[in-house]
Formats: sequence, structure tokens, C-alpha cells
Amino acid sequence: MSEGSKGSSLAFGQVVIGPPGSGKTTYCHGMQEFMGRLGRKVTVVNLDPANETMPYQCSVDVAELITLPDVMDSLKLGPNGGLIYCMEYLEANFDWLQDKLAAFRGHYYLFDCPGQVELYTHHDALKNIFAQLVKWNFRLAAVHLVDSHYCTDPGKFISVLCTSLSTMLHVELPHVNVLSKMDLIEQYGKLAFNLDYYTEVLDLSYLVDHLASDPFFRNYRRLNEKLVEVIEDYSLVSFVPLNVQDKQSMRQVMQAVDKANGYSFGDQEHRNLEALMSAAVGADFHFTSTLAVQERYVQSQDKAVEEEVMDL
Repeated sequence: MSEGSKGSSLAFGQVVIGPPGSGKTTYCHGMQEFMGRLGRKVTVVNLDPANETMPYQCSVDVAELITLPDVMDSLKLGPNGGLIYCMEYLEANFDWLQDKLAAFRGHYYLFDCPGQVELYTHHDALKNIFAQLVKWNFRLAAVHLVDSHYCTDPGKFISVLCTSLSTMLHVELPHVNVLSKMDLIEQYGKLAFNLDYYTEVLDLSYLVDHLASDPFFRNYRRLNEKLVEVIEDYSLVSFVPLNVQDKQSMRQVMQAVDKANGYSFGDQEHRNLEALMSAAVGADFHFTSTLAVQERYVQSQDKAVEEEVMDL
């Protein structure tokens, strides 16, 4: 089969990436169910050779080709080196993946990827796999999940911003950054600023000033200022808040991704004008989504204060 004939028709999908514990597998499960109820035929592809428990219906599993435990045992590698080897092996055997995906033509693809950050910021194997899929007419968007609890620590949030920016520049796909587990954010402490400050990545000088109040970070103010300058100079990073349990939140993320990979304007699904406009006006639904999450967050904080007053 020639390279041109392998991708004769368009295929849309998401590559779900992010650090360990950010909720990638849970997201794939939730998005598979959510899109399925909308009438989309969704195929979930597990590209994580260390993923042993999958709550979703998995149509293609890289474990059929290679698994991390086998690599670690046979080559005496650690988990990080083993994952890199697995991705290089998948890249070298890309025809296996192509043949598996060919059985689901006309479907919407969700690629559940490994959680090793180096794979998205330094190493080229996954990047090359994504690029090959794009050459074969896959219209993909990278969905980068970040645990929302990092917002409660200014130092960690700057680190998240740097990682997100590095990932966007390295992966080279249309990109949607997502703050996951928003329903749990209040468990990690009170935010220093309103939620939209973090989702829209507003004036980061306030974050540097807030860090300077900490005796430890005061010595690194100049470093933090330079890191913030890099992030603001590129002006690429922003976030969509997500609570997988909330249908409205899932809809907002889905619309952002549809806009990024072009699915809203494809010919696989007949959309009415209202749905088309809601996907096209990105700032409006993003702002509405942030407001809804912010309102719930503020209400939970107010309730906690009331309970403290009652106890007194």
C-alpha cells in the first residue's frame, strides 16, 4: 500500500498527553462515553505500554506489540528507559499501528499516551509517530492535561507553564492545555488569585511578587522573572478547566478540541448553525466555562468559612 493511499480519507482525533497522575486514562474514558452519546463512533487507542488497567473500551492496545514489564525484564532497564525503548520500538514498527487503525476507518480516535514528560519535551519517538499520522491524513489535536492542584502553589505553577510551553513547541500539533480534576482543587488549599488568572495566564508579575514573599523563593526572584518572561514572550499557554463528572465542562473541552483539530468544519458530522458558532467563538465558551468553575470554587470556599464561623 502506498503512503498516499493509506490516508485517503480524513480521520480526526486527540492525542492525550500529560505527566503521570494528571488523569489521561480517566479523560479518555469520560470523553469516549460523552462523544458516544452524541453519536460519534469513538475508538480509543492505548499507546501506554505501562497501562495495565483500562476502564474504557480499548480497540487498539500497544501491549499487543510490546509491554513495559517485558522490556524492563529482558533489557534490565528502569521504567523511564523502558518507556523510551517502547516508544522507539513502536516508531520502528509503525506499520503495525497503521494496520490496526485501518480497521476503524470513519471513527474518531482518542490516543491515550504514556505519562513520561521527557517523551513530549525532549525525545522524538512520539513526536515522529504523531507526524506520521498527520502525513496519513489524521487531523489531530494534542490535549495536554495538567493537575489543577498545581495552581495552589505558585512555584509549581510556573514549572507547569514552562513544561506546557516546551511541550507545545516540541510536539508541533494544535494544542489544548487542560486543568484537570477541577472538582478536587479546593482540597489543596486556597488559590492566591481568581481562577481565570490561572486559566488565561494573566500578568505573571503578580505571581513572581507572590513568590517573593516566601523566604526560599526570594533568593530566586531573578530566575523566576526570566522564566516568566519566556512564557509571556511566546504568549501561547492558556488552560481550559475540566471536571470529567460535569457534562457542561466536558462539552467546553470537546468544543475547544474540535476547533483545534478542525472537526467542527469537517464532513463527518452534520452540525447545526448554533453548534458551529459555539465552537467557532472560542473565547466566549472558554470564559463561560471558567466562570462556572470559579463560581463553584468560590461557593465551596464561602461554605467552608460559614462552617468555621458556626463552629466558633
